[in-house]
Amino acid sequence: MLLPVASSCGTSSALAADAGHGADLAKRWCASCHVVASGQAQASADVPSFASVARRPDFSPERLALFLLDPHPKMPDFPLSRTEAGDIAAYIGSLRP
Repeated sequence: MLLPVASSCGTSSALAADAGHGADLAKRWCASCHVVASGQAQASADVPSFASVARRPDFSPERLALFLLDPHPKMPDFPLSRTEAGDIAAYIGSLRP
């Protein structure tokens, strides 16, 4: 049962993700700490901007979506659905130059 779930986070789900919805979610939930869009004036100094995350050479929307679903100490535990995590990852991916 784990295999179908893992494969659903693959390339096909990333292509189906909604970057526009991800931008809306990021502005609502992530902008208090991260710079999520150009023109944003304020964020925490010790966290990466979404643009810098997108520029990382090892960036992968699929890996980022999985990262967002896994609780980790430095970030608040947001109750994101798989779709929402995929949408935020797609938005960040859209910021790649």
